[in-house]
Amino acid sequence: MNRLWSPWRMEYIRGEKPEGCIFCLKPREDEENDAENLILVRGKRCFVMLNRYPYTNGHLMVVPYEHVSMPTDLPPEVLLEMMQLVNISLLVLQEVMHPDGFNVGMNLGASAGAGIKDHIHMHVVPRWVGDTNFMPVIGDTRVIVESLRACYENLKPCFDRYCSLQEQKERLTASLAPAEEEAERPPDDEN
Repeated sequence: MNRLWSPWRMEYIRGEKPEGCIFCLKPREDEENDAENLILVRGKRCFVMLNRYPYTNGHLMVVPYEHVSMPTDLPPEVLLEMMQLVNISLLVLQEVMHPDGFNVGMNLGASAGAGIKDHIHMHVVPRWVGDTNFMPVIGDTRVIVESLRACYENLKPCFDRYCSLQEQKERLTASLAPAEEEAERPPDDEN
């Protein structure tokens, strides 16, 4: 019999389970706890965190702060930020982990496989050719080759850099908007 060492699972098995929604509780904690809570980025309306029980290394979740079960319940600005953070997540994972592809999506409802069915979140899962080998198929076991701490430490600086660039771009766009609106207005009729 082969053995696969995954000591972090025992922490979950033996540990106290939080009451309430982790997607509501974790971002309410002080930002000093972000590394422990695996939160990589806090946006205005959404945040990005590593999945504590990943399908592959670098498995991320983009989560709105609003506790809703369907994307149809979210306002457009939240949906927009979710997709912007998905795009940043893809860029970061490409740069740091060099995957061959990605799975991106949501599991809406328990029957669709949602582990946390009452608070939507979008999965961003990096994939490599051959990562679905005999272990998950026959052995019902996933092989995770890097600790969550190491993965967090590798991804965090890149997220900080991309998000800083995104904020700079948004500030620049906002500062140019009044000038663009002025330029688009037709001249007042002098008559």
